[in-house]
Amino acid sequence: MNKRLIFTFLFFIFSLSITYSQRILQSTNGNSFQDIGNDTIRNSEAINVKLSGKTKYTDYKVFSHKRDTTYIDTTLSIKKEYKFNFLRRDNFELLSFHNQGQTFNNLGYTFEDLSFFPDIGFKAKQVSYLGIEDIKYYEVPTPTTEILYRTGLEQGQVLDALFTLNFSKRLNVSLSYKGIRSLGAYRRSLVSNGNFRGTFTYRTKENQYEIRGHLTTQDFFHQESGGLDANSLNNFIIDDENFQNRGRLDVNLTDAENQFDGNRIYIEHSYKLISSKDSINKKDFSNLKIGHVLTNESKSYSFTQPSSSAIFGTTSDAKARNNTAKSIITNNEFNLEFNSKYVLGKFKAKTVLTSYTYGYDSILNSSSKINKTQLKGNAISIGADWNAKIKNFQLNATSLLTPGNSRLSGSFIKGEAVYKKDSVFSIKGSLVLSSKSPNFNTLLHQSKFDDYNWQNDVFSNVNTRDLGFDLQSKWLNGSLNLTNIDNYTYFDENNTPQQFANQIVYLKARVNKEFKYWKLALDNTLMYQNVSSGSSVFRVPELVTRNTFYYTDYWFKGKPMLVNIGTTFKYFTKYKVNAYNPLLSEFTLQNTQEIGFPTIDVFFNAQVRRTRLYFKIDNVTSSFSKKNYFSSPNYPYRDFTIRFGLVWNWFI
Repeated sequence: MNKRLIFTFLFFIFSLSITYSQRILQSTNGNSFQDIGNDTIRNSEAINVKLSGKTKYTDYKVFSHKRDTTYIDTTLSIKKEYKFNFLRRDNFELLSFHNQGQTFNNLGYTFEDLSFFPDIGFKAKQVSYLGIEDIKYYEVPTPTTEILYRTGLEQGQVLDALFTLNFSKRLNVSLSYKGIRSLGAYRRSLVSNGNFRGTFTYRTKENQYEIRGHLTTQDFFHQESGGLDANSLNNFIIDDENFQNRGRLDVNLTDAENQFDGNRIYIEHSYKLISSKDSINKKDFSNLKIGHVLTNESKSYSFTQPSSSAIFGTTSDAKARNNTAKSIITNNEFNLEFNSKYVLGKFKAKTVLTSYTYGYDSILNSSSKINKTQLKGNAISIGADWNAKIKNFQLNATSLLTPGNSRLSGSFIKGEAVYKKDSVFSIKGSLVLSSKSPNFNTLLHQSKFDDYNWQNDVFSNVNTRDLGFDLQSKWLNGSLNLTNIDNYTYFDENNTPQQFANQIVYLKARVNKEFKYWKLALDNTLMYQNVSSGSSVFRVPELVTRNTFYYTDYWFKGKPMLVNIGTTFKYFTKYKVNAYNPLLSEFTLQNTQEIGFPTIDVFFNAQVRRTRLYFKIDNVTSSFSKKNYFSSPNYPYRDFTIRFGLVWNWFI
């Protein structure tokens, strides 16, 4: 979508909301909402907002894709510090590249939320891609805005703006845009990303008909350097004083760039045929609903390099072109849902009709052995969802089966049981069984470079089994996952997709405990990982730790400002971290370099009413520490860097 059109649309909606909100405030029995966000903090996690008028903070609701309800939170806590980044989530298990908005390497893996179907691939460009489960919906009594601003690296900035309002209690619309443009400290590191989201929710007066949906358009443009060349890499490691300005270091690629775009339309609606009051015996059968879910998502990826490059090999065809891959997946789900004592809760039966297209417009390299340009197909899937509550137990299950022999054939089963004892603790056990095709770019890929053309018609489904346990309590938080993977698909040292012949056995254990004394606190997170089978292709550090020591207090008379000052130490043990391939936008195996290093960050955060201010110094010891910090071979992690920003909420 044209960015000028997006900003024009946002300005129009914002102007409309100002007029609408003034009418709301004038019609609320003469009461004005003068101090709707005067927050007071009793602990780091609680939300205790004093509001004038008839509005409470619990009226400002946020709904996840799974319909879990939270509230717009304007407090300051250590968790907010961890999430103040471009992704806006805790990146403990990720290793960032030096420039924000670039990709991340993995320090750990999660398999609890696998998708039903394969994706286009090019995963390094999708770290900040917002999927269906990442979209939030809202219900607010007054027009509400949130602005996040953060400085970029060298030149540029990050802006994430949200605006939402209810035209009535039953109709909500939200618009949001996250954009970044950051030059970076090294050559050819420019990042320009954009994520536009628009959502709506509506229900009739008696909740008989409900509909919600969203539109997203996302684009990710990156210049690609290929990392430092051999001479510059040596100058970085020996800390040559002539190259303190990182822009003087030479890189492997001088004219390469890639672009990833995605557009999605999602609509989910249902009609209630029988409600509880209509049922003769609501204990037997009630709330019968029919529903439909439409998802249409297109993605495209292109890599452009006008010149040739030794790091990618030869080009036999003088007329060969740069690669541009496209995929379109359309899902139509039809479902029937009801409540019954015979199923102990809510049950939904569903049928999904799926069609997909992936590939290229033509053969890009005549010297390749590829004989088809596209993968196409259709599939019919059947499945069910089940939710039940028995005393303190919450039981959830979902399944989807796609029979046949198409590329979409496979199965997905997920079940979880949650036991919650008031606010003291909760325990969750989960099981995920998944079988699906590898991503499309491992099956078919074209390029003007000879070594990057393949067609894999014999790849088998990747079978994943994940058993997980999670504990949340006032004493300790922890999780344990045991994962088995058959036909694990990866890119080898030659940048070629392969399937591992044996089984991957992966154990991950993670614990978190915070100690508090007076106005001081020490927040500790430790993750242990072990790959007992398949460590030659599935690589993770054995230990990852993060320890944050910080001070929290109110400053000045009347306590107008809450401050949060501290330092974060993070370390991971050495392992053969995956290499980054900019042509594929994937991480590949390498056996020449082990990476593992500590970092120390310092932060000063403050909250004044509804505004949270953030000031941070990344990698404060880099000026005198050993130059062994890398995000991937040839890609140094960031040096001493000062960043600042804010998050500001308006409740009109």
